[in-house]
Amino acid sequence: MATFEWKGRRGDKIESGVIVAESKEAVRARLRRQQIIVTQVKEQGKEIAFPLLRGGVSAKELAVFTRQFSVMIDAGLPLVQCIEILGTQSENKVFQKVLLQVRQDVESGATLADAMRKHPKVFDDLYCNMIAAGEAGGILDTILQRLSIYIEKIVKLRRAVRSAMIYPIAVLAIAALVVTIILWKVIPTFAALFAGLGAELPLPTRVVIWLSNFVGRYFLLLAFLLAAALYALKRYHETYRGRRVIDAFLLKTPILGVVLRKIAVARFCRTLATLISSGVPILEALEITAKTAGNSIVEDAIMATRKSIEEGKTISEPLKETEVFPPMVVHMIAVGEQTGALDAMLSKIADFYEEEVDAAVDNMLTLLEPIMILFLGIVIGGIVISMYLPLFSLLSKIG
Repeated sequence: MATFEWKGRRGDKIESGVIVAESKEAVRARLRRQQIIVTQVKEQGKEIAFPLLRGGVSAKELAVFTRQFSVMIDAGLPLVQCIEILGTQSENKVFQKVLLQVRQDVESGATLADAMRKHPKVFDDLYCNMIAAGEAGGILDTILQRLSIYIEKIVKLRRAVRSAMIYPIAVLAIAALVVTIILWKVIPTFAALFAGLGAELPLPTRVVIWLSNFVGRYFLLLAFLLAAALYALKRYHETYRGRRVIDAFLLKTPILGVVLRKIAVARFCRTLATLISSGVPILEALEITAKTAGNSIVEDAIMATRKSIEEGKTISEPLKETEVFPPMVVHMIAVGEQTGALDAMLSKIADFYEEEVDAAVDNMLTLLEPIMILFLGIVIGGIVISMYLPLFSLLSKIG
């Protein structure tokens, strides 16, 4: 299964969205059954980082808008007036333009969910489906409140991901830059000094000088190869197989993998609980949850679960077979199904794992800090000592 973006026409209306399917042909077939004439279908690439911008609108802005919208609807203000007020007061020109377009569509007779679906970069499938459920059930203010809480919690999880991944990468990048500068600019000065003195160089010093000459001679080539490798990795991650290879590797890494798995579980439970409690059908809720999983291995597990449910199984049985989710999570979901309180149980699991994520990130950073310091000390200290070994030899001879 892969994620596809599509654009099409239903009558005189232009529509667009995102669908998880096996191929482009499957997407076209599904849309044809909905009487949509497809004009464009393209596979959506997964992002390694977790950007907060959604089509020029930050998640924080969307959460604030949703909460204010909820309060105004609860106070009894007309829907069109709420959107107009929120649109005109928005400082983000992109968001302002989107909201005023939504207001215009609602005035023309479209539902709020259909009007928002025209702007998938700002209002994704999850948002639009929950709005549709709120309109159908007459509980739009409650749904908007749940949405604002959900967005805030997802933003918190994204911050945890950045903390888990960016810190070690940044430290290693700075270490590589410092070592490169030392080899490129500092070591040649020592090499010229030793050559002038005619000193006999020990093996560590000769190795460092060789590395310095190599970096000085092929610096541009090395920089080009590094950029090409990063670009190739990014392109590989955009492929179907590449996403799964890289995501599986990340989940299996000793320290980072534990944190990423907990983040995936927390996001899955929070998203599914929010959708089910808002009245979205379970199959549709699972499809939307898969697209927001953030990891292709977890996404495949959720879609496999969805397929099993179509065949009449419960949620917990196929989740257990995927071996992606911890046994405790599967057991608690089974209890929630048996008691008829699946959404409440999922919310409890999400709360627990969000706290676990915070603790796991703190523990990881605490563990990585001394390891990084030790690594930097060994590398830079080794270079410094190798440069001073010939000087010690010369001083002993002079003495």
